[in-house]
Amino acid sequence: MKPTLFLLAAGMGSRYGGLKQLDGLGPHGETIMDYSIYDAINAGFGKLVFVIRRDFEEDFRRIVLSKYEGHIPCEVVFQSLDALPEGFTVPEGRTKPWGTNHAVMMGERAIREPFAVLNCDDFYDRDSFRVMGKFLSELPEGSTGRYAMVGFRVGNTLSESGTVSRGVCETNERKLLTSVVERTKIQRFDGVVKYLDDDGETWVSIPDTTPVSMNFWGFTPDYFAHSREFFRTFLSDPRNQANLKSEFFIPLMVDTLIRRGEATCEVLDTTSRWFGVTYPEDRPEVVEKFKKLHDEGIYPDKMF
Repeated sequence: MKPTLFLLAAGMGSRYGGLKQLDGLGPHGETIMDYSIYDAINAGFGKLVFVIRRDFEEDFRRIVLSKYEGHIPCEVVFQSLDALPEGFTVPEGRTKPWGTNHAVMMGERAIREPFAVLNCDDFYDRDSFRVMGKFLSELPEGSTGRYAMVGFRVGNTLSESGTVSRGVCETNERKLLTSVVERTKIQRFDGVVKYLDDDGETWVSIPDTTPVSMNFWGFTPDYFAHSREFFRTFLSDPRNQANLKSEFFIPLMVDTLIRRGEATCEVLDTTSRWFGVTYPEDRPEVVEKFKKLHDEGIYPDKMF
């Protein structure tokens, strides 16, 4: 069974021109999402599922989905603030969505097969789709609790314009994830990659090959049931009720299952080089990188 690609697009709004996810960065107006979907199809993914806001459905189907239909089956699911388990209500004054893992939960009715999850506004590069597609497609039928994460080499994920935030991964001898520590300031100094430690004063050097999370995950469908169960625990925590910006993130769910011994997460090494528009001044460089990829024939003039 071919795996599904689940794209986190609920952050999109209805103002087409001002959206980073829909910015035409390629030489023929291609968006970053176009490249992800093109690479996913070539890596053997068999279906796309997008999670969006319901009030954006009409524009999304017209502007985005119409390009891909005919190339690969597509489905849409919706994330909303009030999509909560029975017995829970939205805290008064909360307007912020519940986070990436809540968005993933919205895919349960549409996905029955192993699936990958990623952001719409990051360029993940072709090899990352290859290694994730291979992992998911080779899972024995009925597998549970065998997850994966594309571990980008930190040196391949930096911005020339300033610091970046990355989840720095630790693994055991079997390349299974043991922890992810969010480092909010990572930068290259004099050829050496360093992150700012928790004290806010010490820069710690790490190898270029250190794996980091770029929010490209692979799951088996049992992940939905685990998420439903733990989301109730998350919502029951008074701290998450009081904090109107608390979010149910994917790494929180994965870390919980690893600690409980209910799942493993293999960190997949990739030669892919990530890039995105982290800062406005990144845009010209990203446009130039896409032009070069087309000039070299890596991507055709017309992908869809």
